[in-house]
Amino acid sequence: MMSKKTKNFIRMFFTYGILVLTSILILFPVYFVVIGSLNPGNTLYATKLIPDNLSLSHFVYLFTETDYARWYANTLKIAFWNMIISTFLILTAAYSFSRFRFPGRRAGLMAILVLQMFPSFMAMIAIYILLLQINLLDNHWGLILVYAGGSIPFGAWLVKGYFDGMPRSLEEAAKMDGAGHLTIFFRIIMPLSIPIMVFIAVMNFIGPWMDFIFARLVLRSDSNKTLAVGLFEMVTGRGNTEFTTFAAGAVLVAIPITILFMVLQKPLTEGLRAGANKG
Repeated sequence: MMSKKTKNFIRMFFTYGILVLTSILILFPVYFVVIGSLNPGNTLYATKLIPDNLSLSHFVYLFTETDYARWYANTLKIAFWNMIISTFLILTAAYSFSRFRFPGRRAGLMAILVLQMFPSFMAMIAIYILLLQINLLDNHWGLILVYAGGSIPFGAWLVKGYFDGMPRSLEEAAKMDGAGHLTIFFRIIMPLSIPIMVFIAVMNFIGPWMDFIFARLVLRSDSNKTLAVGLFEMVTGRGNTEFTTFAAGAVLVAIPITILFMVLQKPLTEGLRAGANKG
């Protein structure tokens, strides 16, 4: 029979083996895209794991021969304002459902729950017609409103669970001191909700940054394109074969998201855990 020490060694060997294998499977595509972006030429098929020479020509080409800088600015604008508006709407909606009792509250909560079951692209035709009627088609603000409205169901349920776990004694003490609902929300609730607020804000920033479907539907003109739409058009069509340039653009797209996760890793983890536990 094997000793306990041998069993622990075998268990540890398989555990770390699986972790190493998983890391390789995850990091290899990232490494391939990065090397592809530095590879001379237009084809990814010639990319070697250890290339003979590297070049930054594709990055230079993006900013000198294409509208990549404009796409980047458009995407940053949409993601930033969606983050601000969506976070505010989600926090206020979640606080209302958590702390107030009003007619239609239960029906509203059930409606939000049901809406989460349907993928957002099922409403594409309705969204297109609505934006066309209010003259917001091919407009960044029209797309921002679509993102902001679509983020409320999931975000409100998550934040409501967080608010439900907060003691009501804090608000009762503030009311005894003469504080109103707005004062309580902005000066007591929000400072105590930083973990979940950071999580919601980052998620609402990443969504528009990576989205292609709604950006393709709403934005029609070249000057309003986002990164996803612009890069997609680089590699579609019979004459578009700029795969290495696409890889360079994809690397630059990933940089802000990577920085956000590295800087905000702790509050992101705390916010997700808190929302899940207190829900």
